[in-house]
Amino acid sequence: MRIDVISIFPEYLAALELSLIGKARQDGLLDVHVHNLRDFTLDRHRTVDDTPYGGGAGMVMKPEPWAQALESVAGDRRPVLIVPSPAGTVFNQAMAHELAAESHLVFACGRYEGIDERVIEWAGESFDVRPVSLGDYVLNGGEVAVLAIVEAVGRLLPGVVGNPESLVEESHANGLLEYPVYTKPSSWRERDVPEVLLSGNHGRIASFRRHEQFRRTASRRPDLLEGLAAATLEPADLTVLGELGYDVVGGVLAHRYRSAEL
Repeated sequence: MRIDVISIFPEYLAALELSLIGKARQDGLLDVHVHNLRDFTLDRHRTVDDTPYGGGAGMVMKPEPWAQALESVAGDRRPVLIVPSPAGTVFNQAMAHELAAESHLVFACGRYEGIDERVIEWAGESFDVRPVSLGDYVLNGGEVAVLAIVEAVGRLLPGVVGNPESLVEESHANGLLEYPVYTKPSSWRERDVPEVLLSGNHGRIASFRRHEQFRRTASRRPDLLEGLAAATLEPADLTVLGELGYDVVGGVLAHRYRSAEL
């Protein structure tokens, strides 16, 4: 996969040289290029912003430097252009899998009040433009979002994570949060590892971990359970979910108490 990142703070992306993503770059699994938007400016001051039409606080990033930068990385195919923005579609694990199937991702890191909207419209001629948000909050720029998205996507590429089985059992891989994990010693500060994990019975351990996924998800992210199709669940799953207050209504899960309140 080739990744191009355009930013006025290229040094911010130095973290892409670290950890598993950095190793993937060294091994040739990821071809990452970081570009300084100021290299595509047209004046000696390397200006990238100007005042907004219609007035208002802040500055807006000028269109021509962005057009020049994007044209330089467009290539022959139609890359996916990800524009980090609080007005974008919220990034999740499903989107990470979608992006991991692409061969070329381009990231446009906006700053200030954002990028001139005409750039987004114009880029649609050569790119598959996708405004993406990390969540319902505002950051100073897109660089933090790029670091998060590249790590989430890059680790899904074959060979990046040493043990591919770890991708199967982690949070959100099956729509649930990951079960709690423990290591040695088995007793620590008067807290013991659950007995079942010491039993050596792989069937019991798998069942325990599956049920703990439901319990943790119900406690921390109940929104992930609401509307979950009952047909995807085993009878034992439904028993645990029943204990947690969930019933099957119209083929999907619904929390009996919240449904009554509604």
